[in-house]
Amino acid sequence: MGAEAGEAYVSVVLPADLEEPIELVRGMEELAAECGTTIAGGDVVHGPVLVLTVAVTGWADAEDELVGRDGAQPGDLVAVTGELGGSEAGRVALESGRSKAGGVALERGVDVDRALVARHLRPRPRLEEGRALAAAGVSAMIDLSDGLATDAGHVAGRSGVALTVRLGDVPRAPGVNPEQAVTGGDDYELLVAVPPDRRDAADAAAPLTWIGEASAGSGLLLVGPDGPVSGLRGYEHP
Repeated sequence: MGAEAGEAYVSVVLPADLEEPIELVRGMEELAAECGTTIAGGDVVHGPVLVLTVAVTGWADAEDELVGRDGAQPGDLVAVTGELGGSEAGRVALESGRSKAGGVALERGVDVDRALVARHLRPRPRLEEGRALAAAGVSAMIDLSDGLATDAGHVAGRSGVALTVRLGDVPRAPGVNPEQAVTGGDDYELLVAVPPDRRDAADAAAPLTWIGEASAGSGLLLVGPDGPVSGLRGYEHP
């Protein structure tokens, strides 16, 4: 985490019945421009189904400008950017038929559902915040692609510490239930571990919500109002 945007290489398999394939290109160009990324090459072929494969590079002048998931230390404070669960709630809305990407009227919560669907269909990477937090001296950082309950565990495991997360402090997007905020993936918000003396610098670098702390030990502990909570997991890769 913390790299400057570089180049993207895109390989596309296009089925013959795909409507308006040029919209794919326009969408990629729009997001690349927002992120300062150059689409530098790739490949386009025909095939039976739509397949998009994107490889992105980033750059840094020195290794110490980057932050991995392995640097958390006992005593660090844990925080996240943004609000969680929006992408998962948007996916559920789409699959349940409450919403359609084309702007069809929604059965309930029109404004809320539309915002959640947008979070799922058009995620925005936190590149600027990642660079600012790295410069602020955070000790570990990860993007929440697999859900807080899984990705926080990755930080704990790679750093060799225990992470405690207070579920009541986890920020939720409007319309998101507590379980979705903890287990839902594809939000791409950032989780950071921060030495206590760098908290003010981290707060100045990006809007953060403080949700826990690191301690000696191992694993992830999720704590609700009545004590430890088990059974909450995000996406687990095979």
